[in-house]
Amino acid sequence: MPSWIHQRRGDVVNNTAPRNMSTTSSTPIIQDLAARIRGQPGGNTAPIFRSEKGQLPMLHVPHTFQNNFVAVVGEFVGTFMFLFFAFAGGQVSNTPKPAEGAPPNTSNLLYLSLSFGFSLLVNVWTFYRVTGGLFNPVVTLALCLCGGMHPVRGVLVFASQIIAGIAAAGVVSCLFPGPLSVGTRLGGGTSISQGLFIEMFLTAHLVFVVIMLAVVKQKSTFLAPVGIGLVLFVNQLVGLYTRIVYINTHTHTHTHTCMLTVRLGTYYTGCALNPARALGPDVINRSFPGYHWIYWVGPLLGSLLASGFYGFLSIFHYETVNPGQDFNQWEAAAGPGPWHEVVNEHSGAPNHSHLPGDQPTLHQDNAANTGSDSGPADKEYGNEQV
Repeated sequence: MPSWIHQRRGDVVNNTAPRNMSTTSSTPIIQDLAARIRGQPGGNTAPIFRSEKGQLPMLHVPHTFQNNFVAVVGEFVGTFMFLFFAFAGGQVSNTPKPAEGAPPNTSNLLYLSLSFGFSLLVNVWTFYRVTGGLFNPVVTLALCLCGGMHPVRGVLVFASQIIAGIAAAGVVSCLFPGPLSVGTRLGGGTSISQGLFIEMFLTAHLVFVVIMLAVVKQKSTFLAPVGIGLVLFVNQLVGLYTRIVYINTHTHTHTHTCMLTVRLGTYYTGCALNPARALGPDVINRSFPGYHWIYWVGPLLGSLLASGFYGFLSIFHYETVNPGQDFNQWEAAAGPGPWHEVVNEHSGAPNHSHLPGDQPTLHQDNAANTGSDSGPADKEYGNEQV
């Protein structure tokens, strides 16, 4: 066993452990690792992550080919899995019943919304530790705008998500009988301008939830996939309605019903909220409506709207309006008011105007997985202080 481990154990037993180590713990290796992650004195080697003011945790990861490759592969697989199960649920819900020849209505809508919402929930939770679980090009754009992702990685992940959407639609088309019926179309008298703004506002809602639950680190961040999946479910209920269009054809000898076209989301927009989700089925079906562009421009505008609103809140220090929600010891000691000033005072940092996304809650090195925030001096990991 390395000598430095014995030395650390001796420090703990003799109650001479450095400030960044707990005297009640018997796991000095973990404590040393925590010290290295935070970059505090007492770690055996250089910090794993370096906290820089105004940066989000994802920027602490070294910008290397290996990390970018893992991010691209992870986002491809995650986006594929999310859209595969969502498309498969839509295909099943749009398959006519053999007896009546028509799908249900409200139950059909609920089934399809659950397919998309819970598919996103499960796969975001699965890939959250790998890539962040974005699965949406406009969410990737929002992270780049908020400083949560390097632009180069953002471009690579953006392309990976688009390709994954096409691949997921292709696999569903091959596995399930009948035509692929998960494309997005306007309907119910919805104009192109109305469809554009519906896509924009629903996407803004989705992206803002992602920013506040997943990008801004807090004690509830580990539950972010639940909120992200539920907000997609709610938006699907608002923006999506499904129907299958039939036409009666008459011949000289008999009358029968044949399916003319199968369309998803005909009453409003289909609730794409995701260019990869809208593009994939249209590529496989080789059918692009003249207004396909709204499924790109609308979500992109929604991403800009959500990012801009988050930047607006950050400029005015939204965390001081309702402090104490994460209830750290250092936040509680500061009492009501602008506790970010107390953090700067204790940390020795100058009290200057924060940039968008530069709050104390963002100065965490992946603390969300432990359910704790970093304070001015000590940091809690579970019930231990390191």
